[in-house]
Amino acid sequence: MPWICRRRAGVLKGKAVSQRSCAKTQGPALMVAWQDIPWKKIQRHVFRLQKRIYRATQHGQVRIARKLQQLLVKSWYARLLAVRRVTQDNRGKHTAGIDGVKSLSPRQRVGLATALHLDGTATPLRRTWIPKRGSSEKRPLGIPTQHDRARQTLVRQALEPAWEAKLAPHTYGFRPGRSCWDAIEAIFQRIVFRPQYALKVDIAKCFDRICHTALLAKTQASPGIRRQIKAWLKAGIMEDGHLVPSTAGTPQGGTISPLLALIALHGMDDAITDVYPQARVIAYADDCVVLHEDRQVLEHCQQLLMTWLAAIGLTLNEAKSHIHHTLEGDQPGFDFLGFHIRQYRVSKHHSGYHPSGRRLGFKTLIKPAKANIQAHLAELGRIIQRSKARPQSTLIRQLNPLIRGWASYYRTGVSQAVYGRLDHLLWEKLRRWAYRRHPMQSVAWALKRYWHQRETRLAFATPATDPDTVALRTHSEVAITRHIKVRGNRSPYDGDWVYWSTRRGRHPSVSPRLATLLTRQHGCCPSCGLCFHHDDCIEIDHIDGDRRHARESNLQALHGHCHDAKTREHREYLPRGKRDKPQDTEERRDAKVSRAVLEQR
Repeated sequence: MPWICRRRAGVLKGKAVSQRSCAKTQGPALMVAWQDIPWKKIQRHVFRLQKRIYRATQHGQVRIARKLQQLLVKSWYARLLAVRRVTQDNRGKHTAGIDGVKSLSPRQRVGLATALHLDGTATPLRRTWIPKRGSSEKRPLGIPTQHDRARQTLVRQALEPAWEAKLAPHTYGFRPGRSCWDAIEAIFQRIVFRPQYALKVDIAKCFDRICHTALLAKTQASPGIRRQIKAWLKAGIMEDGHLVPSTAGTPQGGTISPLLALIALHGMDDAITDVYPQARVIAYADDCVVLHEDRQVLEHCQQLLMTWLAAIGLTLNEAKSHIHHTLEGDQPGFDFLGFHIRQYRVSKHHSGYHPSGRRLGFKTLIKPAKANIQAHLAELGRIIQRSKARPQSTLIRQLNPLIRGWASYYRTGVSQAVYGRLDHLLWEKLRRWAYRRHPMQSVAWALKRYWHQRETRLAFATPATDPDTVALRTHSEVAITRHIKVRGNRSPYDGDWVYWSTRRGRHPSVSPRLATLLTRQHGCCPSCGLCFHHDDCIEIDHIDGDRRHARESNLQALHGHCHDAKTREHREYLPRGKRDKPQDTEERRDAKVSRAVLEQR
């Protein structure tokens, strides 16, 4: 059966077709049509346009880049891909807007792609408040509707390649192919051979106070895209049944908000390096570090930043902005993105060495910050405290994702001693948990009941005779992996799939098992044949469908949507009583915890 009807083909030629008429034409066969869409062809077509936008911007061909952007936002393929990314690939983000719609059926997805166009209008956002880690404050979110979310994704697909060619090489936040580990590694490479002063910059309520006029002037987009962005910024926020006008800021919760924040902060490093070329500005979203050997230079840099930020309606958070020395002073070192970066004076036997061969007399170590260690330990304690009457297996399943995700985030630093200490303190908490459950028994009896031999260690685990046996993970099981910083101003839109596929397999957020599969598959999905993109959801699939056979030969890495399609086909051939309910994979749970740990900064 063809994946698209003849009336739909008119859309490809620029003919306007209503959603209702197209639904009548296809009828019940629409679900099959959505599943039979050639996504491989669509993704290649959209990426080819994005790569042309990236290269045109690199060569200063502004007119050609804008024409390609207009072609992309009107493309039927780009609209289909935007809808799929919003309705299928964004796992765990099914939060409804003011219309109450959380998910769409295949029929509604095609209808949404048909009606997707930039008309300069927007619906208000739904206000939601979430707790901010490490603080009693709450972070405001503005949740758009599914329709606006798809349009924002469509515009981001057109704007992101152009801005990837413009952004500074030491800007790492909210950029494809870059992460917080790249920012930490950039700081390490800057100070490893020479102690310096560091100005830690924190912008107060960056997303909530950006000036709309200054932001729209910096977008440098076509008039149609600029009108649409202005409509999103001025849409207002619906809270408790009342519409509150939005006069400043880019509401957090939309898919285009991170890109708009990057556009607003573009040029911040030039405001410093134009005056002090020797200064190094390393930025991750609204967090920034300025490095220089002279403290007076950094004090002047702080004044320059305050002046520059005032032009876009922002101010510095003076309570979190400080100047520290990496080696000297009462409190050497500084915290950045959850890591503590500091240099220690050591003996000649432990000293670092300059490339010329001379001893430095100090060593640069990057460890987890003390505040984040305490917060993680407190979270583990709260889970154990709430599980006084729960079975041991339930407690283990609640602790494992948190332990694995936190340890995976800090695996790039000098964290082995911290992991060992956390494992010991966690053992003490679990021992007290076991004693409270059986106060009349001895500690040795509790240890024998809840701790069992697993390979070469005694683990907090259910008995091996249990058909659903499970063991507690430890922080020390996560191997320390040194992160390799992204080269210069490389971007996934340059089309070098060999570099980016290899890099994906070595990324700290990728588990060793997934890294092995990516290497074996040469960075490609065996289902659709496409290389894994920077923002793709990658899942581990059991080839024969049996989760008990976890041998490496029975595993493969698939796109999230390819995995869903394979699972759906497999379930159709099983009796109703034997169909397993879809569950989150271990890698998906660890990724959720890693993203939560990232917000602790």
